[in-house]
Amino acid sequence: MTLTQQPVRQAEVPTRRTLIVILSVLGGAVLSMIWSATFVDKVIGGTVATTLLGEDPQGFAFTGTAAGMVFAFVTGVAGTFTACNVAVFGALAPLFGEGEGVRGRLVSALRPLGWLVVGMVVVSATYGVIAAVLGEGMPQASTAPSGSGLSPRSIQSMVAFGLIGLVMIYLGLAALGVVRDPLRRVATRFPHARVLLMGALIGGFLVGRPYGLFRQLFRDTAASQDPLYGALAFVLQSVGNILLVAVIFLLLAGLAGGRLHRWFTAKPGRAAVVAGAALLVVGVFTLLYWDVRLLARRDLIWYPMAPWS
Repeated sequence: MTLTQQPVRQAEVPTRRTLIVILSVLGGAVLSMIWSATFVDKVIGGTVATTLLGEDPQGFAFTGTAAGMVFAFVTGVAGTFTACNVAVFGALAPLFGEGEGVRGRLVSALRPLGWLVVGMVVVSATYGVIAAVLGEGMPQASTAPSGSGLSPRSIQSMVAFGLIGLVMIYLGLAALGVVRDPLRRVATRFPHARVLLMGALIGGFLVGRPYGLFRQLFRDTAASQDPLYGALAFVLQSVGNILLVAVIFLLLAGLAGGRLHRWFTAKPGRAAVVAGAALLVVGVFTLLYWDVRLLARRDLIWYPMAPWS
């Protein structure tokens, strides 16, 4: 049984949960203030994509389905550290399970990771089909500013990531026992429900993603009018996003999973605290970065931001 399969009992959460909530919210807020999209998207993401493709991704020629698939996967890997992908790190934090030996721990870790991928693939594939069918008529394809100075694409990003952030915040508070857990009954019948939902949220990142290289893939998908191509390309983009994190997770599970599992289970409520804090940090970051900070960058409100951000 993995840690995320165990129901969280309110009595197990430490009395310091108020402090944990405050520190987690502050952590997400500070991260939203100092995050540099230019450095992460262009310097890191652009360098990775250029290295793997062997050419400038901005001028990549979509000469066919195979080329589009390669571009989708490579740019997904390049987008590992973009702002909308931060949640992957928090999602996998408490998934270490028990097992004898390296093989046993890897098998135990693969189960929740597999359900995470299932949730992610269902959402990303569905959105790929929608992008191919509706094409240029979708807000994500538009850059025309509205009366508020926000483009339809920006508004879609705000709505998508705002909702994702709010869901993560609520789940984090539920894990800490602050609010009612909406998945408690479902999780008793289907232990992987939480991980499946987290995978769906990760797949939902594509719905609002304004990442420049993803927009190139989106335009190619829209132009193709091929639902199967759209589904496969968007799935590969999402798989590329979590590949590095999944590899690190499996390495840790195999090499140190036993010690980490014992540490999580040594004290009642420790797994709930880690899961709740991770979800709160990522949820607050997602909400503030993609909604509040975006409005500040359009000079519609004020929000503190680091000079380099």
